[in-house]
Amino acid sequence: MLKRISITGPESTGKSELAAGLAKHYQTVYVPEYSREYLKEIGTNYTLDDVLNIAKGQIFSEIRFIQIANQYLFCDTDMLVAKIWCREVFNECPEWIEKMLIEHTYDLYLLCYPDLVWEPDALRENPENRKYLFGEFVKELELQNFNYQIVKGQGIERLKNAITFVDNLGAA
Repeated sequence: MLKRISITGPESTGKSELAAGLAKHYQTVYVPEYSREYLKEIGTNYTLDDVLNIAKGQIFSEIRFIQIANQYLFCDTDMLVAKIWCREVFNECPEWIEKMLIEHTYDLYLLCYPDLVWEPDALRENPENRKYLFGEFVKELELQNFNYQIVKGQGIERLKNAITFVDNLGAA
């Protein structure tokens, strides 16, 4: 049976690299972060409706990738990111995102700790509050009682730590 694993956490914590590394290790696919493609078109001048469209695009992308995944499907971001993003930027979250957070869950959430050096790019916005946002992720994961592990470390060490968590999930 296919196991779906979310790679989640604040900006610039290695989510995309980790998703790609895990997919390569387990010879499967990963769902890229939909917001990157979406925001390339409009930049960082986005609205709450844009974040809702991004969330929907992420879910629809994931559904397409399920068809070609092998044993595991790694998802570079999730509805938890969308919810925290909405709350932080707009002080509200669309009901659809709240609903999907509860209905569209994962077998494991790998929460990336902000122990990597901030890497600026045109779409990143919050270099100074990654630890605060990390705490918001922990609170929400605990509130929802989701199965999660915190991924720390640099480079290959980070990937190996994540592999251990995934292997433990497969052994359960």
